[in-house]
Amino acid sequence: MALYSAGNSTKIMQQAVPNQLPLLPLVSVVVFPYNVASFSVHRKPNINLLNSNNLADNVICLAAQRDQQLEVIRGLDDLYDIGVSGRVIHKMNLPDGTMQAAVQGLTRVKIKKVTAFEPHYMAEVTPARASTAGEDTPAMHQKIVDALEKFEILVSLDQNYSQELVQVLKMNIKGPGRFADLLATYISLPFKTKAEILCELDSKKRLEFVIRLLDEEIARQTVDREVRQRTQIAIEKSQREYLLRQQLKAIRSELGEEGGAEAEVEKLVAKLEEAKLPEHAAKECRAEIDRLSLISEASAEYNVVHTHIDWLLSIPWHVGTVDNLDLKRVRKILDKDHFGLDKVKDRIIEFLAVLKLKKELKGPILCLVGPPGVGKTSLGRSVAHAMGRKFERISLGGLSDDSEIMGHRRTYVGAMPGRIIQSLKKAGSANPILMLDEIDKLGRDMRGDPGAALLEVLDPEQNHAFVDRYVDVAVDLSKVLFICTANVLDTIPGPLRDRMEVIQLSGYTLEEKEQIARTYIIPRQVEAAGLKPAKIKLPNKSVREIVRGYTREAGLRNFERRVAAICRKIATRVAAGEISSNTVVEITPEQVEAYLGQRLWLPEGPTRKPEVGVVTGLAWTSMGGDTLLIESARYKGTGQVKVTGSLGDVMKESVTTAMSYVRSHAAEWGIDTEEFAKWDLHLHFPEGAVPKDGPSAGVTITTALISLFTGRPVRGDIAMTGEVTLRGKVLPVGGIKEKVLAAYRSGIKQVLLPKQNEKDLQDVPKEARKAVKITLTEDVSENVKAAMTGKSAVR
Repeated sequence: MALYSAGNSTKIMQQAVPNQLPLLPLVSVVVFPYNVASFSVHRKPNINLLNSNNLADNVICLAAQRDQQLEVIRGLDDLYDIGVSGRVIHKMNLPDGTMQAAVQGLTRVKIKKVTAFEPHYMAEVTPARASTAGEDTPAMHQKIVDALEKFEILVSLDQNYSQELVQVLKMNIKGPGRFADLLATYISLPFKTKAEILCELDSKKRLEFVIRLLDEEIARQTVDREVRQRTQIAIEKSQREYLLRQQLKAIRSELGEEGGAEAEVEKLVAKLEEAKLPEHAAKECRAEIDRLSLISEASAEYNVVHTHIDWLLSIPWHVGTVDNLDLKRVRKILDKDHFGLDKVKDRIIEFLAVLKLKKELKGPILCLVGPPGVGKTSLGRSVAHAMGRKFERISLGGLSDDSEIMGHRRTYVGAMPGRIIQSLKKAGSANPILMLDEIDKLGRDMRGDPGAALLEVLDPEQNHAFVDRYVDVAVDLSKVLFICTANVLDTIPGPLRDRMEVIQLSGYTLEEKEQIARTYIIPRQVEAAGLKPAKIKLPNKSVREIVRGYTREAGLRNFERRVAAICRKIATRVAAGEISSNTVVEITPEQVEAYLGQRLWLPEGPTRKPEVGVVTGLAWTSMGGDTLLIESARYKGTGQVKVTGSLGDVMKESVTTAMSYVRSHAAEWGIDTEEFAKWDLHLHFPEGAVPKDGPSAGVTITTALISLFTGRPVRGDIAMTGEVTLRGKVLPVGGIKEKVLAAYRSGIKQVLLPKQNEKDLQDVPKEARKAVKITLTEDVSENVKAAMTGKSAVR
């Protein structure tokens, strides 16, 4: 930029401005009056204008273009209506076909219309008279001083401005309008903003507009300068720390001290790079490492942060095992390790079959429910072995703190992750088999509800982003195969039970126990005792003797203990030299008592004799099925009913229902209704310390009451189960397989079951169905007629 002398400017101002002027639209620069601007020209109409004859003696119109991207002017709407008349004082052709031109602004003109487009633009213009009112006043002079001071501040903030500009401004103060134009020329403003300043004809408003723009530019430059200073300080600090750390590292190396916090941080960074954590976990771990580098080793927080980082790095994020998808081999391994349990084996085979076809599948949530000793827990290890996965067992029995599942927050002393994350670390695999043992025995107290905490763990729709409170990073559990075990379903919360695929496991028959003992238990215990398998013989008759005389259970846990006791006693005799290690020892049924002591249960003799008011029922417990004796007696009184035997509310209601049925149907059984008011009744359920509940004893209670009032005895070799209604209908109950097996073990000859339970008989083993006569009933009268025998003893 340059300024012409005042004399030259005055001479220019005296020249008349023609009504028609060649038009040069501008897109990169705005030319103000009295100022010189240089710019390049590349559009054809503008080049034609600069190349026209006698251009040096003519005045042209310089106008700012509204749309800087527009190549061809279509009319006045494409231009700002206020432009500048000016002269071309220099032009030069460039090698690329464009031109470089320098122009001097003269005066403001108002563009009326564009009159020609070829060979160059022409415009009709009139002088634009600027308002000069109030220019020579103290207030206006003060504004000029303020503007000059603000420009000095801007120059001090932005190094792109030269200090010479301030002197130029001080020497060319020729009124507020011209001073505002001069400031607008020098200040770095957007093209459109400068065009708006040019269009402002009022000198006072124009100066005020420029002052506002100066304030905005000063504020922006102040913020930029502060940011630059802070950035520079941070860079210098970082560089200084780096240099100091390098020096410290060199000093420690000279002293033979390679350790320290810095070395530990470097090791953690290297581990992080090797671990290849997921992006979200790597981000959290990196932030924790950066935090650790700022903490002193003497601080208590150092160990807290370091332990957290160790856990993040030790979780097997991407490490997994390859599943064995050879279905025949898997089935062979499962059959080798466990006898029976076909439902569970089939479900595992189904899972692997779908995985083989689909390649990607969320792990199922299986819940094995059955009595103790049937192989639920050991089955988990067998499944892991068959599939080629890692196995970890988590015992939930008595667990009452949800932090054991969800982890503790790191704010607590001694905080650590929950058992799920711990198990993943122990397994060293992202797709292990986790067995949640005894899930039905979860506790709940003031510390939380572990059952509620497991809702997220055991939900395939949520556990892909399980967040442990300690780790505080989402961990994918969708590849984990969860197997839960329980003895009963009733104590498992409904929402938790709904998330699991329940597979019921029943007790074993005598024949099944013999086969399991011969195939699995006896060889295992003989080896555990240090004996030679070929030198110990335990015939089937001896196995039956142990089962019937020393273990009355659904599973085989106590049986294995008895076999272990026999093997230990034989091992003691071998170690003492009483018998040779090469001697074949056969344990006959008669010798079992010598090894195990007196029988716990007497051998099955003749069945119980028929008795009045005494009926054998069938019950289901967490240990399997069992027989339940119901006794009734009457004595002179006022018709009161007394019930003993630790009964629940449902079972007490069954007594009331049975009593109402007997009284309402007394005539059918030949009972005098007046008898009910003369006698008090007492119903007792033996083993009073054992809690009993449920509706399945309804038909048994009804039969006992009818037998008591009619005096007809009930057979001792018959047992029954079923819920009874006030109309005498027999409703279905659960646990049919367990109940039939209990009757089978107890020597019962006939079992009466509800007709609607006929579908459940397919689960009952053939040997039990063969040994026990099963009769299906729909009305309680059928139970009474089948159970009672002889004539009435009532007098």
